[in-house]
Amino acid sequence: MTKDWILQTKETRRTFATATWVPLRGYYNNESGDVKNIGYISEWFGCNAVAFFPEYKDIAEELSWSEIGISLNAHPYAYESGHYKSVEQYEWNDKEPIGVHLIFDQPQPVIGGREWIINPDLIIALRLVKENNSWVRPEEDFVEVIRESFDDKGNHVQIEIKREFLIDYLAARNLALRLTYYRQRVENVISLEKSEYAGLINYQEERDKGKFELLIRSLNDIYGGSWALFRVWRNDVDEDDDAPVMGVEHNENTESESSTGCHSGYDGIRVEGEFWRDEWLEHQSLSIRIRGDEDKNLPHFIVETDGTRIHSSELNNEDIGRWLWFRSGIVNELLKHRGFLLEWYTAETGSIHSASGYRTHFGINNSDLITVYAHDIAKLPSWEQHVWAAYNIVPEGKVSAELLASQVRTQPASTHAVEDLLFKVMRKLERDFHQKLDVDLFSYDINDIELSQQISRFISTDRASLLRLAKELVRIFTDRLNVKALRNISNHKDKEKLGSNKLLQDIVAQETGDDNAYKIFGVIIGVYDMRLGDAHPTSSKIGDALNLAGIDENKSFLRQGEQLISNFGQAIWHIGQSIFRKSE
Repeated sequence: MTKDWILQTKETRRTFATATWVPLRGYYNNESGDVKNIGYISEWFGCNAVAFFPEYKDIAEELSWSEIGISLNAHPYAYESGHYKSVEQYEWNDKEPIGVHLIFDQPQPVIGGREWIINPDLIIALRLVKENNSWVRPEEDFVEVIRESFDDKGNHVQIEIKREFLIDYLAARNLALRLTYYRQRVENVISLEKSEYAGLINYQEERDKGKFELLIRSLNDIYGGSWALFRVWRNDVDEDDDAPVMGVEHNENTESESSTGCHSGYDGIRVEGEFWRDEWLEHQSLSIRIRGDEDKNLPHFIVETDGTRIHSSELNNEDIGRWLWFRSGIVNELLKHRGFLLEWYTAETGSIHSASGYRTHFGINNSDLITVYAHDIAKLPSWEQHVWAAYNIVPEGKVSAELLASQVRTQPASTHAVEDLLFKVMRKLERDFHQKLDVDLFSYDINDIELSQQISRFISTDRASLLRLAKELVRIFTDRLNVKALRNISNHKDKEKLGSNKLLQDIVAQETGDDNAYKIFGVIIGVYDMRLGDAHPTSSKIGDALNLAGIDENKSFLRQGEQLISNFGQAIWHIGQSIFRKSE
C-alpha cells in the first residue's frame, strides 16, 4: 500500500455532512492474510448516528465514538416504576430522552445473528417503499432514498440515506444529526525502511476537525510477551455417586497448579493509521416533502405570446385563469417514467396519470400542441414541473377547443379518441367470434391498458416512429390471429397455404364478396407492409403501403399517427360488420 493510504489523506478531507449519501450506520472489515504475520492488510470502518433535539445539543456535543458509536445498540427498556423507554429514544440519564435512533440494531434470539431496522417513522414520513435492497419514493419518480448493503453472509454492513431527504426529515422533526465514525488501516511489513512507509514515525494530530494517530510497533511487542496459567479443581466429588453433592469449598477439597511461559519470534512491523471524527448534519428549516413547506426552486412557465414567464408559485391558484402550451413530445417523455399512464377522455383530450397521484388534464389544439390549465401544472411535485417546463413554449394555436368545452363550459365533447375506439372494436370483434361462431379469434390475450401506452398518436414523431407504430398495430391484431380457427372457418381451396390476414379476408369475402373484402383489407395490408419499412425506411414500397393504409403525408406526423390508428380501427369494425351483420 502507500503512505497516503495509511495516512488516510484523501479520506479525512471528505465529510459526510456535505456528501450525497450519508451513512446512518456502518460496519465492515476488509482484511487479507494472518493478523500476526507479515503481509496482513486490513481496513476497518464503523459509524453510527443519533438525531438530537435542539435543547440537548450542548450535551450531544460532548458525545463521541465511545458513547454513540457502533457499539451503541438501540433497545427498549421497561422500568420497575412503570416507565417505558421506546426503542427510538436515546437516553442520557435514566428516563431522560434527548435524542432519536434512526437505525435499530436488533439481536436475533435463538436463530442467531443481528438485523438492522430502519426507524419506521422515517420510512412512513417520506412515504418510501422497499425494492430489493433499496427504499424508493414512488411520487418522485421512484428515486432511491435509502440503500442497504450486506456482506456475503447476509449481514448488514451499511445503511445510507440520500442527504436531501434526510435533511427534509430532520427539519420536519426539528432534529440535528450527530454522526460519529472511526476508520482504521493496518499493514504488517517486514521492516519500516524496506516498505512504502520509510521515514514515518508515531504521532497524533488534530486533522480536518477530527483526530488522526499513526502507530508503528513491532509484531513481537504486540503479540509476544510472557503468559501465566493457573488451574484450580475439586477433589471431593464421587463420580460414581448417583446424585453427587459438593460441599463448601476449602483447602482440603481443592487442588491447583500453575505454569508460566513466553511468546516470541514474531517478525515484522505493524503500521496502523486511525482516524476518529464527529460531524453535525443540520437541517435548513425547510421540509418540502413532509411538512409541505414552499419549494423555492420551482420553474417559471411561459404564459404570454411575447415569451413572458411567471413563477410556478404564482400559478398555483385554482382561479389563476391561465393555460400553458407544451410541445406534444411531453407525453412520450412523461410516459418514460415509471408509474405514468395515458388515459383518453375525448378525441382531443385526456390525462396523464403520474406516480404522485395527480391526473393532469390536457387537450390537443389545432397546432398539435398540448394545452393544460396552469394550476394543474403548478400543483405537481417539483420534479414533474421541471419535466413539463422543458417542453413549455410560447402560446400558439389557441387552447384546445375540447379542453375549453370541458373546463370552461362544463360540456365535455361526446367524441372518442381513436386509440380507445381501436381497442373497443377489436374486443367487440373478438366477442362476436366467440359468441356467434364459438371460436377464439386470437391465439392469446393482451393487456389493453399496457399496450395503449405504446399505441398512441404521440408515438408518431417522424417517418421511422410512424412505421414502428404500424408494427405495434400488427402485433396486437394480425400476429395474434388464431390461424387454426380461421382455417376451419375458411372455404378457400388453398387455405392451408394462406396467412392470417388472407384467411380472415377470405371469411369476409364469403359474406360480402371479394371486392368489398379487398377494400376493407386494403388498410390492414397497407399497415402490414408498413411494418417492414421500420427496418428499411427508405424502401420504395413504403409509399405504396402508406397509400393503402390511407395516410395523408401532408399532415403532421402526429396526425398521421392518429389517422393510422383510426383507419386500422375502422377496418376492424368493417370486418365485424361484414361477417356478422346478418345476425345483427
